[in-house]
Amino acid sequence: MIATSLSENLAARPLRVREFFLARQPILDRSQSLVAYELLFRNAATGPANVTSDLSATASVIAHTSQLGMEKVIGDSLGYLNVDAAVLMSDIFQFLPREKVVLEIVETMKVTPEILARIAQLVEEGFRFALDDVITDSEEVQQLLPLVETIKFDLRDMPLSALLKLTPQFKLANKKLLAEKVETQEQFETCMKLGFDFFQGYYFAKPLILSGKKLSPSQLAVMQLMAQLNSDADTVDIERSVKQDVSLCFNLLRLVNTPAAGTRRRIDSVSQALLLLGRNQLQRWLQIMLYAEPCKKGQNMTPLLTLAATRGKLLELIAHQIEPRNRNMADTAFTVGIMSLMDTLFSIPMTEILEQVAVVDEVSEALLHREGVYGAMLSLAEHMERIEEAGPMLDELVDRFQLTSDNLYSLQISAFEWGDTVARTAH
Repeated sequence: MIATSLSENLAARPLRVREFFLARQPILDRSQSLVAYELLFRNAATGPANVTSDLSATASVIAHTSQLGMEKVIGDSLGYLNVDAAVLMSDIFQFLPREKVVLEIVETMKVTPEILARIAQLVEEGFRFALDDVITDSEEVQQLLPLVETIKFDLRDMPLSALLKLTPQFKLANKKLLAEKVETQEQFETCMKLGFDFFQGYYFAKPLILSGKKLSPSQLAVMQLMAQLNSDADTVDIERSVKQDVSLCFNLLRLVNTPAAGTRRRIDSVSQALLLLGRNQLQRWLQIMLYAEPCKKGQNMTPLLTLAATRGKLLELIAHQIEPRNRNMADTAFTVGIMSLMDTLFSIPMTEILEQVAVVDEVSEALLHREGVYGAMLSLAEHMERIEEAGPMLDELVDRFQLTSDNLYSLQISAFEWGDTVARTAH
């Protein structure tokens, strides 16, 4: 046995959640629906060099995460977690909800008879496995193949010729194929043609600018209403604008009555929404509506909506942490977070979007150049999403806002939970 007991492991090297940065990276299926997240941990105590390959340390964080409630981190999705020999031989699995996790066997792990027996035992107990970063069909891969459901390919490490050679073999063996580090639409389309089942990477959040692209009438109506709110128009005029568009009126009232809006009583009219929510909150729900609209037409944009809502909430919570009494700063931070993906949503350059919605200079500087305090908050959120590539900049940004990794972890959990609730109820 490599590590007989997790408690012994923790006693030998006490670790707490607060010593880690956490990221969750979306995994989409062929219809572009969100199905899972890979959870990545980076050891904050040892600095940027360690995207924690010390998986026995990660095991303690997994234990904490499970005890805190893994559903807060992954919502209704599955969670992919990396495991090495030490974790496999430990008693971590009593903490893990087997129906909610897929265990990724890391490529550096040496395959021994003991390891194969342990994986077989865990499969018997209902755990599912994926094989990470496969680059060949080596003897070790062949040994593990009967025990795993999913094969992961890292597109950064795989030439197309190798993908073309390997994918048919694994498809024949009835394995699910997952492409990770999918960064462009072109890579996604190539993997679709090769029959991949799942896609991990931020290709869905990259703007694909289409020349001459125009906003739909309903998007235009929402943008015009946001412009009215920004210019302090009379409440009567705002109400009139909302009521002119029946679907806008209906969707707005539906959204402001969801749990994520946090209202205690039911809102039945636009005037009541304005009264109870206030203009800043109304602005927020209009921004969310823009992302939710494609879902109504059967185009599943949930990953983008989830990412935008989570980003907006995280920035709002960071602003609140910095200046607890400055409500305006928190509202502005939310706007920066949620607007940061609108160029992707509309396939229009951010400069053109900002010509249609008047925003304060601080917001446009943040969105266009990642400058100013809001730009730094947005950079922090983006670095957290891509934690394994973040480098020293992440630590500098965390220091700038005087956040501990413990602070950031609890803010992230709140943002994850809120973003997931919004995405679920926006359909």
